Order: sequence, then C-alpha cells, then structure tokens
Amino acid sequence: MMSEERHRLHPITAVIELVKTLKEAILPLIVIVVANGLGREKTGNFWLDNISIFIFGLFIVFTAVAGLIKWKRFVYWFEDGELRIEHGLFVKKKRYIPFERIQSLDYTEGIFHRPFGLVKVKVETAGGSGKDQAEAELTAVTRAEADRVSLEIAEAKRLKRMPADGGVATAGTEERVAMPELPAEEETARTVFRMGNRDIVFLSAISGRIGLIFSGMAVLLSQFSDILPYELIFDELAAFVKFGVFLVALVVLAVMLVGWVISVVWTFLSFYGFQVAFDGDDLFISRGLLEKKRMTVPLKRIQAVRVSENPFQKMFGYRSVKVHSAGGGEEAGAVISLFPLVKQERVHELLGELFPELELGAELARTPDRSRPYFYRIDFVWMIPVIGLASWFLFPYGLLTLLLVPAAILLGMWQHRSAGWAISGRQLTVRWRGFALQTVYVFRRRIQSLQVRQTVFQKRKDVATVNASFKSGTGASVAPMRHIDRSDAERIMAWYDPQHRKGREAIPVNGGAAHE
Repeated sequence: MMSEERHRLHPITAVIELVKTLKEAILPLIVIVVANGLGREKTGNFWLDNISIFIFGLFIVFTAVAGLIKWKRFVYWFEDGELRIEHGLFVKKKRYIPFERIQSLDYTEGIFHRPFGLVKVKVETAGGSGKDQAEAELTAVTRAEADRVSLEIAEAKRLKRMPADGGVATAGTEERVAMPELPAEEETARTVFRMGNRDIVFLSAISGRIGLIFSGMAVLLSQFSDILPYELIFDELAAFVKFGVFLVALVVLAVMLVGWVISVVWTFLSFYGFQVAFDGDDLFISRGLLEKKRMTVPLKRIQAVRVSENPFQKMFGYRSVKVHSAGGGEEAGAVISLFPLVKQERVHELLGELFPELELGAELARTPDRSRPYFYRIDFVWMIPVIGLASWFLFPYGLLTLLLVPAAILLGMWQHRSAGWAISGRQLTVRWRGFALQTVYVFRRRIQSLQVRQTVFQKRKDVATVNASFKSGTGASVAPMRHIDRSDAERIMAWYDPQHRKGREAIPVNGGAAHE
C-alpha cells in the first residue's frame, strides 16, 4: 500500500507567507501610514498620534501568526492513488487529488528557497483553475521531497497502466514495487534549446515591458490621489515648462530611458538561464536568476504553435515561438514562451524536433487583391473624428494628424500582403499581421470552432472572414483569416465539417498534442 506518512512543509513557509501577504498589501499599508502619519497635526495623545504605526504593527503580527499556523497545520501524504492535503486551524480543509488528474509539477526557487535548498511545487491538473492558480501548492519543500512527489505520481501512473496478469502489482494493491532505477526528470530530459546571455540582453532591449513599468507607476500614484498636492505640482510644472520645450523634452527622454533600463533589467532577470528540455512526453522550461522557475508542459495539452516576428526581430534575423496550452498556465491565457528569441534559420529545425508532424513549409494561399481596401477602410471610422477635432482645436499643429491617413493605408496594404492560409492534411496554417507577423499552426481536432462572417460590404466583393478558435488556458484564442475569397471560406468549412472525415485513417497515438 502507498505510504501514508504525513509530511510537513519547511519552517521557512511562515516567513514566505508573511512576505507574500505584505507584498500584496503594501500599497494600502503605505496609504494608511502616510495618510495617518504625515500631514496630521499632533494631538498630544500618544495613541492617536501613532495609530498608523499600531495598525501596521498589528497587521504584521497577525500575518506572522497566520503564516505559522499554515506551516504547523499543513500536511500532505500519499494514499490510494491520491495526493492528499490537509490544512486549516478552525476550519480544517482537505483536498484529495487523484494521480491520474495531475498533469504537471512546476518548481519555483525564490530568494527564500535557495539558501535552504528548497523549492515551491505547483500541482497542475487537467482543467486547472487558470492563471497563477494551481490545483495545490507546496510552498516550501526540499528538492528531494519535490522529486519524491514526482516519483510517487510517476510510479502510480506506471503501475496503473500495467496489465493485471503481468505479475506486477497495480496501484492500490498492498505490495509496492520499488523503483530505484527510475531517474529524476531532469536526468532523462534532453536539452533542445538554451538562450545565451547575448540573446537575453537583446530580448530585454526589445521586450516592450516599459509599458508595464509606466502603468505600474500610474497605479502607484493613483493610490495617493487624495494626499498628493496636485495644484502645487501643476504650478511647479507650469513654471518648469517656461524654461523651454527642449529642456522638457530632455526630461521626458530621461524618464523614458530610466523606465527602459528598468524593463531591460527586469526582463534579463526573468529570462536568465532560459532553457527547454524534452523527454518525449513533456517539455520542461526553466528560467530566472533571483527566482528560478521550472514549468512542465505536457505535449498533450498543447493546442497550437505560434511563430511571431516583429520588425525589430526581422531586422536581426530572429523570431519568437509560443505555444497555446489548455488548462491553467503561468502566463496570460496560457500562451507560453517556448523560444522567446531564436534565429530564424533554427525555427523549423527546433519545431520539427518537438512536433515532427507539423507541416512548416506549406505554401500559403494569398488574400485576393480585391479585398485590399477592407484592411484599412475600417480605420477611417475612428481617424476622421480624431483628425477633425485635432485640426479644429489644435490648429495648425492638429493638421499633422492628417498623416494618419497614409499611415493607415500603408499599414493595411502591408497586412493584406502578409496574410495567408493553408490546409495541409489535418493541419491548418494561418498567417496575419497586426504590427508583428503571426503564424499559427493548429491541427483540426484542436480547433474548437470555425466561424464564417460576411458583412454587406464583403458580399459586394464576394469575400468573407473565417475565425478559427482553439483553446488557450481556460479561454480561447482566435486565428483570423480576414477577407478571403468566399469559395475559400466554404472550402475551409468543408474541411472542418465532421461529415467529411468519416472513414479516414485512425489518429496516431504517438506524437503528443500537436498531432491529430
């Protein structure tokens, strides 16, 4: 019978929970301390004058006690083919997770884990909770304990797959089969891709995370909207602007440069040591310097492969590759960076190694010339009001917004020229462009739905738009085939129609999620 020995988390769990709660509540706490400590006249009453400090202190004590309780009351064990977890003080909670439901175990090594040789383990199951919400989480266990959890699960699944008459005990019998020969996942997996520091620096420089930096600063400032002296700040800025436009421009550029440097450092720390390993069934993606993460992506959960190329990447011969995974995921929508930055000539080689049945060189059918105007006409809906208002209120400088017209037309022509699609057996390939060029490879059985849409204006040119939806995380993602020939739209729908697939060859069982 499987071991029923109770296991506890490492005591550092209490500290990690304290820091985690403080991190989530840092903005409200700062507002409380500043609002009650600064700008208030002293009353002479010791308790009233220091109430914000008492509130902060009580919060720290309460959070620390809660962390200690979680560590003390949290236990996990293995029983009857399940990972069982029990926690709680006044309300005791139990969670039983059958091994067959467990898809992957993701490891994270934070700054509190590394000095003690610990990891955080996230248990991901089929149909997980979504972004950053695992089915279960072991906050701090030793690496040996984490590997033992993985081996327990792998052993139970292996024994369950064995035939009953094969002379080997199955999971749930009294006798347990020893597996001293089973190595850890990292030892059996083969590294297929590794990013060098030079590529990581280049990725950091063009990552575009500067927008997140500025949005975070805006959110931070919004928390102090009630106590910031906006009138005084506005007067100071008005006086500053009088020094000249050039000086103001220098300050703006300096702020943008600082934000860019912060985004570069952030991205470099996040992607440091990025590598992808493969064992035939799962992908293991590890990255991070201060916080090292290792994510397991089962091939059977992968729904589509996306290859992206923005103009900066194209200039230097790079592309990025992502995969859409079903269930929960670390990234938004479970769009996982498989190769964040890879040389263009290596893309087909690497994808061919991981997904051998993908047809990467299919010849794409182009969008007809008569549909070209549809790629930019819709932009006039928002451009005309903007141009009109800017030209009226900001004359004569507002007339510069007229440049939006040729810019939109050129972008639309570029998008029309880049668009294409192809059907290769049971695979659909879709290419389109926003600003970056996107190419999606998805197999028919991974497509959740196909939708054909034809407006009154499209009917005049006998074109239509087809949207292919496939699962991405707990939601869906769409590969659009915009303004294609109506006969091509009907052909794609006929290819997808189940009635056209009866009697065809059986689906191969090997090859993972990218195969039908």
